[in-house]
Amino acid sequence: MGLESDLLIDRRRLKRRLSLWRAAAVLLAAAGIILLAGRAVDAPLLGRGHVARLAVQGFIGDDRKLIEAIDKLGKDHATRALIVAIDSPGGSVGGGEALYAALERLRQSKPVVAVMRGTAASAGYMTALGADRILARESTVTGSIGVLLQSFDASDLLGRIGVRAETIASGPLKDQPSPFRPLSPEGREALNRVIADMHDQFVAKVVTARHMEEAVVRSLADGRIFSGRQALAAGLVDAIGGEPEARAWLAAERQVPEDLPVQDLETRGVSERLLGSLFGGMVKTVLSEWLGVDGFRMVWQPPG
Repeated sequence: MGLESDLLIDRRRLKRRLSLWRAAAVLLAAAGIILLAGRAVDAPLLGRGHVARLAVQGFIGDDRKLIEAIDKLGKDHATRALIVAIDSPGGSVGGGEALYAALERLRQSKPVVAVMRGTAASAGYMTALGADRILARESTVTGSIGVLLQSFDASDLLGRIGVRAETIASGPLKDQPSPFRPLSPEGREALNRVIADMHDQFVAKVVTARHMEEAVVRSLADGRIFSGRQALAAGLVDAIGGEPEARAWLAAERQVPEDLPVQDLETRGVSERLLGSLFGGMVKTVLSEWLGVDGFRMVWQPPG
């Protein structure tokens, strides 16, 4: 029994070593083709190119890598156009402004079409304003042209439980708003000025992008939402439709063939994506061989 146990242990050790060598061999082989694969993925298909698709989903924040990826499209001869698929209830003013500005820059060299899906409101709608054409579904929730700042006052609650907050600030407005004391009249006035200025910026973007009178835009910019059909009637979008209608418009107005392939815009480079997939598979193999991990389950093997 002792000899058999030793042989079993040796076999397991050898199996582990072979697994590591096999993973290393795969890694070296992949490293040799990553650059070629990257060129192949980014190169135009048979010299015709492709249409890029950017998915804007969830909360819109200030994403540096995303902005850099959009700017890179302007220099990419393989990309003939960009479709921005938006499904977002909004986000930060800075995030929406950054996306709007990046799409505006891209429009100098490529056509851009925004396709609103379930929701494209607030910063989601601001993003769409950077496109040459805006499409929405009939039931898309959009609009919400406005700026919101929320806080809370927990000073009464803290007083009831015997907790008092102490604040040392360089000025009377430094801690406004604060959850530890009510908003002062001076603080409210200062914050109202900030919100009003941001709202003016939003309104100006709508006026410029939609070629509408400022008075008309301000009558719509009270924070209300619209359905896609209502937004079309108000002049906030160009047409009802989705990606097929976007492709048809690109073909008719910008001579971008409808049969070109669509390539999703990635913020990670090709090498990073390939290496990520490779290392993910290698780690799974090593864990399976060394630790007996199968997927997300730990498998117990009886001794002997």
